[in-house]
Amino acid sequence: MRTFSRPGSRTTRAIRIPHATRTTRTTRTTRKLALTGALAAAGLLLAACSGSGDSTQGTDHGGKTSAAAPSASAPSGAFNDADVMFAQMMIPHHEQALEMAKLADGRAEDAEIKKIVGAVEQAQDPEIRKMKGWLRTWGKPESTGGGHGMAGMMSDADMAELAAAKGKAFDRRFAELMIAHHEGAVEMAKTEQANGGDAAARKVADDVVRTQAAEIAQLKKILKRL
Repeated sequence: MRTFSRPGSRTTRAIRIPHATRTTRTTRTTRKLALTGALAAAGLLLAACSGSGDSTQGTDHGGKTSAAAPSASAPSGAFNDADVMFAQMMIPHHEQALEMAKLADGRAEDAEIKKIVGAVEQAQDPEIRKMKGWLRTWGKPESTGGGHGMAGMMSDADMAELAAAKGKAFDRRFAELMIAHHEGAVEMAKTEQANGGDAAARKVADDVVRTQAAEIAQLKKILKRL
């Protein structure tokens, strides 16, 4: 209850404010405060969401987001029989090239031969892993069992002869055998270029043709001076 008095009057009148009115005002004030707090919390949540990065996106140097690029070595899924044959044949072909390269350790003498040996190891080991991965994804076996019948493959006698050589004799025989080996690989890669359906497999075929054709030309020059 509040008391009020009129100016110039000695009479003081008491005025009662209904309890329901005070309760209604209090309730309205409480609701306004609650609504304001909820809006503020929602604003903070939206700001946090917009500032966080999506794990499936990347940011370029211009600040724009873009979808993460798939691995270039992953099979595209649109493979055909030519892709399968290319991988199944090129795996043992590359593996034999790596065996020849390993024989150079302690036997090779020429600096250029040693450089080519390093290039063969650097390029062909990763390609073997890629092609084995494709075949697993495609549900195909890694080998057809006919490795020695492929173009450019060395016989057991060829490999034994190379292992027995040393110094300049090794360099000369290595160059001769690797030229033939590379020519077989280029032939298979060109077949893949013409008939393959998988983009990643055709990319490896392109790399084989480009790099091994260049090494063939280099090995032929080495043979002329040995």
